[in-house]
Formats: sequence, structure tokens, C-alpha cells
Amino acid sequence: MGRMVSIDGVLCAPEQAVVSVYDRGFLYGDSVFETVRTYGGAPFALDEHLARLARSAERVAMELPVAVAVLRAEVLEALVHAANPESYARVMVTRGAGPVGLEAPADARPLRVILVEPLRLPPAAHYRAGIAAITVRTERAADAAHGAKVGNYLASLLALREARRAGAAEALLLDGAGNVLEGTTCNVFVVEGVTVCTPPEEAGILAGITRAHILAVARAAGMAVEEKDISRERLLAATEVFVCSSIREVVPVVAVDASPIGEGAPGPVTRQLHAAFRRAVSAPGPDPWR
Repeated sequence: MGRMVSIDGVLCAPEQAVVSVYDRGFLYGDSVFETVRTYGGAPFALDEHLARLARSAERVAMELPVAVAVLRAEVLEALVHAANPESYARVMVTRGAGPVGLEAPADARPLRVILVEPLRLPPAAHYRAGIAAITVRTERAADAAHGAKVGNYLASLLALREARRAGAAEALLLDGAGNVLEGTTCNVFVVEGVTVCTPPEEAGILAGITRAHILAVARAAGMAVEEKDISRERLLAATEVFVCSSIREVVPVVAVDASPIGEGAPGPVTRQLHAAFRRAVSAPGPDPWR
């Protein structure tokens, strides 16, 4: 399995990759990023991810160092050189290096880094039996830059540690009003009878690329879809809950805060949407719960 790094367009092996300790991404989490996975070796929704990267950079007053088309070519080049059957790529842009201090120097030159790793999926048991989750009330670094995918994931890291201590696989983040926002690295959906619900973008979530495709396949299947606030009480009363992300696709959540969701097993709507998503993206191989 191959790993590959591209720094400012120059390919190198991971053990040769070097970034300055004065880079603001390292010092302050002053960066934006995207994670892209492949299907059949081809990156899924790469243009959508890079468009969101550009929006994230704009929202934190950062300029992309090169055109999106150049970034696209660099991602494809790194994937080819990694030569994995399936990969994921993390595309990062930092504000660049400068002296220690919060104020960025006017001449800081943004840095771009692409990391390519072999794709490793969650255990099959997560899809077959579902996972447990806990709810965590927290504030995120992204709250200061609505809708931007920023590099500081400390709140999510700590929430996930709390979930692991509780014997759960995921933490669902709540806002100050007690509404569900998202998971640590995923979006959240609930099923209420025949209606599929997910928190709206204006709630302060990161609108995931996979989330958008799940909404599209749900509507194409004729399902009722709502984007509205989801309180913790509504979450616990849902007939089904699932999370989605680029790498994991769709994972059923069968218990939250030690309370079973619905029948305590993956539900039919979750299965239907996951299967429809995989057909829409031409995912090779059997569905991961089979």
C-alpha cells in the first residue's frame, strides 16, 4: 500500500516530507482542508471538494496559493504515484510560515500539502450491527468561521476521546441550545417515520459533500426530506439515526447515550439510502453490511 505527499506541487515520500515549525497551520491550526476518497481508483466528487476548499479559504480570509485546477492536477498526480487500489487524499492549505504571534505577516505565502493514504474503512461490524454514540455539548473552532472546514479539530478530538471512554464509536456534538449539529467528522441524519431529517446549514454545521448526495438520493427515491433543528430529545425518539462522511459513507447509529434508537438495529431507510448512494457513485464491490 502506497503513501505519497505533495508539498507545493513537489512529490515526496512521507519520510522526506518537511514543513516549517513556524507554519501557522502547525502553530495555530490556521488552515483549511478537504478529504477525498476514491472509487475504483478515481476520486469521488473532487471538484465539489475543491470548490468547498476555496469557499473555506475565502471565509477565513486566506488566498489559495494556486488555481483550483492546479490543485486538482496535483491531487490526481499524487493518487497515481501512490498506486493504491483505493486511496483517500487530504488536501490542506495553510496561511504559511511567519514569526510566532497571532497576527499573520502581510507577506506570508500560503502552503499547500496533499497527503495520500491507502483507504481503510471502518470495521464491517459498524455497518452490519450499527454503532453506539454519545452526545457532547461543546464549542468548535469552526464556529468562528461559519461553514469553513478548518484544521483545528481539538473539540472533535476531545469529544471522540470521551466517546471511547464511554464505550461508544462516535460523539454527536450539541450546540448551546441542545440541538444536534454533527458528529466529530460526519453529518447526522434522523428518520422520523417516513421523513428523513438533518440539521440545516444555518445551524452552523459543515455541509458535507456526502450529506448533499444523501439528500439527493433520498429526494430521488421520493422520500420526505427536511432540514431543520434536531433536539437531543428528537434524536432519542427517532426511529433511525445514521451518520455519513466521505470515507465511511453511511453508518447506522443504534444507540445514543446508552438508549436504543428504534429497534436497536440498523433500519430499512438507512439501508435503502446507503445502497442508493453506492449505486449513485458507482461503488465497486458488495455493500459493506453484506
